[in-house]
Amino acid sequence: MSRLGLVRPRSLFYAEPVRTFGVEEELLLVDADSGSIKACVDEVLGGLAGQRDPAGIRLVSELQREQLEVITPVHSDLGELAEDIVAGRALADALAVGAGARAAALATPVLPFVPHLSAVPRVGAMEERFGLTAREQLTCACHVHVGVESGDEGVAVLDRIRSWLPVLSALSANSPFWQGRDTGYASYRIQSLGRWPMAGPAGIYGSLGAYRRRLQALLDTEVPLDEAMLYLDARLSRSYPTVEIRVADVCLYPDDAVLIAALSRALVETAARQWRAAVPPADVPTAVLRLANWRASRSGIGGDLLHPLSGVPRPAGEVLDALMAHLAPALADNGDGPQVEALLKQVMHRGTGAEFQRRTLEQTGTLAGVVKGALAATHRQA
Repeated sequence: MSRLGLVRPRSLFYAEPVRTFGVEEELLLVDADSGSIKACVDEVLGGLAGQRDPAGIRLVSELQREQLEVITPVHSDLGELAEDIVAGRALADALAVGAGARAAALATPVLPFVPHLSAVPRVGAMEERFGLTAREQLTCACHVHVGVESGDEGVAVLDRIRSWLPVLSALSANSPFWQGRDTGYASYRIQSLGRWPMAGPAGIYGSLGAYRRRLQALLDTEVPLDEAMLYLDARLSRSYPTVEIRVADVCLYPDDAVLIAALSRALVETAARQWRAAVPPADVPTAVLRLANWRASRSGIGGDLLHPLSGVPRPAGEVLDALMAHLAPALADNGDGPQVEALLKQVMHRGTGAEFQRRTLEQTGTLAGVVKGALAATHRQA
């Protein structure tokens, strides 16, 4: 992530410094009329003519030529981050229009598709090693980077946020369709991502040294090409002093991306405080976390979720209440509490992106209508 390091300026309103954060959103490139994906990322990026947006927003290519990643600058203020999420989507869309396409915040394509791998050597090596898994993989996520003070703090955070991450997956669910069919899942992206052998939750590490040894053991298998292919639910950034939370679908609505970012920052801050207070991480088995991921993928916030501490099914509303109670002190100290409460009430009232897509199909009767509705929601300003 561009310039995404730990800069924790002291707030004018709060005694404690506020952690910085930034967001990476992967967007689909689609034909506005047919709704089909369009392999035009090279043309889109060519429209930048080597220039960076004045706000510092970056656009980069991804695995497939039908997708584009938008990277915000580092922020400490939630409102400024929200502005850049909207601005980044607008920039991507304007450039996509120049290439005869649009940029949509859809975590999987709605219509039947055949993706085209990016023509770079590393992607070619991925195809050679992983075959159809690489060729068929076309999903779009939202990754949140949150600053940490050290690798030791970062690993302590990873150990203490792991059981809460499926709740973020449920809130962000935005991929009910795959190959033109309703999958029955709120987030089919999670199911598709699970085809990679390196994806999913991790066990408790206990220390920075143990974290490094665990990752090296994975690399020593020679299954992943490199550390970038360790698609863990959360990990330390390879390039910046951040924890990278990777569980969310790209959110259909900009407001929901803001919500996921704010919750991610509060999770990191809460975990760091627990570590400093010598509160041990919840010893939830990794196998249970995999089931929690599946439950979040299946129903989003429309059914039961596994409670992050007990591991038993509870109504989604009850689990979200537990999350907010867990994060309340950090949200208050960050100055994000009222806005996060309002954003959470909003998504609970109108539903996730997955619910929007299904409603739109009922209303329009066509998958192309779903994409058109999604485009309007993608670029809706708060």
